[in-house]
Amino acid sequence: MEAIRKQATKLREQVAKQQQAVLKQFGAGGYGGSDTVITDEAELHQHQKLEKLYISTRSGKHFQRDIVRGVEGYIVTGSKQVEIGTRFSEDSRKYGAENTCTSGNTLSKAALNYAHARAQMEKERGNLLKALGTQVAEPLRAMVMGAPLEDARHLAQRYDRMRQEAEAQAIEVAKRQAKVREMPGNSELAMKLESAETKLQDLKSNMAILGKEAAAAMAAVEAQQQRLTLQRLIAMVEAERAYHQRVLQVLDQLEGEMASERQRIEAPPTPSVENNMPPPPSYEEINGVYASHAQNGRTDSMGYFLGEVMHSYHGQSDVELTLSIGDYVVVRKVTNNGWAEGECKGKAGWFPYGYIERRDRVLASKIAEVF
Repeated sequence: MEAIRKQATKLREQVAKQQQAVLKQFGAGGYGGSDTVITDEAELHQHQKLEKLYISTRSGKHFQRDIVRGVEGYIVTGSKQVEIGTRFSEDSRKYGAENTCTSGNTLSKAALNYAHARAQMEKERGNLLKALGTQVAEPLRAMVMGAPLEDARHLAQRYDRMRQEAEAQAIEVAKRQAKVREMPGNSELAMKLESAETKLQDLKSNMAILGKEAAAAMAAVEAQQQRLTLQRLIAMVEAERAYHQRVLQVLDQLEGEMASERQRIEAPPTPSVENNMPPPPSYEEINGVYASHAQNGRTDSMGYFLGEVMHSYHGQSDVELTLSIGDYVVVRKVTNNGWAEGECKGKAGWFPYGYIERRDRVLASKIAEVF
C-alpha cells in the first residue's frame, strides 16, 4: 500500500508541474495567462477586459508610432524639396534681374514673377512641415514614450503575474486537499492545507484590487490614445488643406499675370489714329449725311453693315463714339480719310474705321445691344 501511495503522489506532482509549465507558456511574452484555473465569473470578466485593453493600447501605440515615422519621413523629404525649390526661385530671380534681351523684357518679367511665386510656395511648404512636426509628430511621440502608458502596462503585467501565482496556488491547494482525503486525521496536513487556502484567498483578494486598478488605468490610456490620435490626424489634414489652398492662390495669381503678358505680346498691334488724320466731321455734316440718305422719303440701307469692335477707342470729342472690345456698331458711312460713322448702344458718332471688323452674321442678342 505504501508503495502505491508514493507512486500516486509522484504522479500528482508531475501533473501539477505540467500544468504550471503550460501556464507559464501561455503567460510569457507580454500579457495574457491561461483560463484553466478561474476562481469565479467576475475574475474571468476582469481578466478578459484587461486582455482586450492591453491588445487595444498596444495597437494604438503602434499606430501612433507609424504616424510619427511617416510624418518624420515626409518632413525630411519636404525639407529637401524646399531647398531645391528655393534654389530654383533664386535662379529665376537672377535671370529676370540680369537679362539683357534686346527684343523686350517679357521673359524677364515672367521669370521675376515666377521667382516670387516659387519663393512664396516654398515658404508655405516650410510652414506646413513645421506644423506637422509641432502639431502632429511631437504630441504623438510624447504619448508613445510617456509614463501613463507604461505605468498602466506595468499594472496589467503585475496583475497577470499575480493571476498566474494564484492559479499555481490553486493547484497547490488541490494537492493538499487530495492528501488530506488520503490521510484523514493528519493534523500536519490539515494545517498545511489551511495555510495554502489562506494564501490563495489573499492572492485572490489582492488580484481583484490590482485588476480593477489596472483596468481603470488601461481604459484611461485607451481613451486618451483614441482622442489624441484623432485630433492629430485632423490637425494634419487641416494643415495640408490650408497649404494647398494657399499654394493654389499663388498659382492662380501667377497664371493670371503670365496669361495677361502672353496675350499682350501675341495680340495684333492696336491701330493708331494717324497724326495727320483729319478730325471727324461735325454734327451738321452728320445730319447732312442722314438727310442725303433720306431724300424723297427713301432710306438707303444697302450701304449699312455691322462691325465688331476689335480695339477699344475713347472718343476725343462730342461727335466721336467711345468703343469697347466686343461691342457691335451699325456702320452707316465710311470716309476715305479713315473715319467711319455709325451707331452703338443708342449713340451715334464717328470712330476710326480700323478699330472694327465687318461681320455678316451676328446673334440677334448682339444686334439688340447696338440699339
